[in-house]
Amino acid sequence: MLTTLIYRSQLNSSCEPFSLTSLVEQAKLRNAGLNITGILLFNGTDFLQILEGTEESVVKLFHKIRGDKRHQCVVELLRDYGPRRRFDNVGMVLFDLQVESQKSVLASVLRYSKLDSYLTSDDRVFKFIRTFITQGKKSGSRKVYCPNNWKLEREHAPFGDGVEGLISNQICQFAFQPIVDPSEGKITSLEALIRGNDGGSPEHFFNALDPDRIYEIDLQTKAYAFALADKIGIGDHKIAINLLPMSLVNVPGAVEFLVESIAKHHLLPEQVVVEVTENEMISGFNQFNSAIKQLRAAGIGLAIDDFGSGYAGLSLLTKFQPDKIKIDREIITNIHRSGPKQAIVKSIISCCTDMEITLVAEGIEQIDEWCWLESAGIKRFQGFLFARPQLNGVGDIYWPQLTDSH
Repeated sequence: MLTTLIYRSQLNSSCEPFSLTSLVEQAKLRNAGLNITGILLFNGTDFLQILEGTEESVVKLFHKIRGDKRHQCVVELLRDYGPRRRFDNVGMVLFDLQVESQKSVLASVLRYSKLDSYLTSDDRVFKFIRTFITQGKKSGSRKVYCPNNWKLEREHAPFGDGVEGLISNQICQFAFQPIVDPSEGKITSLEALIRGNDGGSPEHFFNALDPDRIYEIDLQTKAYAFALADKIGIGDHKIAINLLPMSLVNVPGAVEFLVESIAKHHLLPEQVVVEVTENEMISGFNQFNSAIKQLRAAGIGLAIDDFGSGYAGLSLLTKFQPDKIKIDREIITNIHRSGPKQAIVKSIISCCTDMEITLVAEGIEQIDEWCWLESAGIKRFQGFLFARPQLNGVGDIYWPQLTDSH
């Protein structure tokens, strides 16, 4: 299948100097043998490359390119399929914006095109090329975090020991996982993640329940989370609890129950954030809206969990103005390598900045992910990179620290 793949990357200044012209000549012979066309643009700092050929050959070559240390921050922008080639099979051709003018480079690229000129104006591949040519070298004042400059240092969480055994009549347990702000070196809140009494997953716990009582039990279990927070002594830290949106609608007096449970366990409503997931379809918006108003009136915060994964993210965002949005881990995973994911997160950042909504990136497992997101402007993170959930307590925190050479 004919495949077009576009990626961008940055010149690795720490590598030994090399001849770009010589590199292109070698690639031209290699690509020609694989029936791959390579269009490479360079502006002195950044590369943009279009690879065109069979899917197997293009993907195999791209994996090899990713391992080349002469460039870094390799980000896939587009993988497309089509009935015919956009470019002549030239193997590899270089366009250097340090040598040629923008107008000259664009004209030269178009000369290699096999498409009629009227088709190139709306073609996404040519849009990527035009944008790269006209933007020139990247600039900006935002600090860039390089993964190679960081290491992780372990610190014991500033809370009491975990609780051994179950609370009387307890039907579930909770594992606390910190949400952290590495730039400030602080824990911003603790998320209470439900577990079965056997330590099993939330799915296993809820699947074992009577379907007619799911919402009632979902609400009632939050009292155990507050009790655990009280027992380990979270001080003035915040605690986030997950609720099915319809638990607030279908259980009479749901908000009153939460407020009473919070007070019973010596917490303040302002310390509690209710995270509603968008994975469940919300019916009865009027009743849900009324419950949200009651939450806010009581001082309890609101967050949209798993944003970007379910039914109603944008709708919830416009109607209920949460304090916090947690970007779903499926969007976050390998974001340092994915142009589409980066574009989506940038738009979420811009939107939430305008509305003064705090953003949390979930599911961080790689330091490369944290570096990209921190550079993009996100400050709060949750994931195995920083701290794993610990049953009936809070585990150690791993803080990013600059290496000795920086």
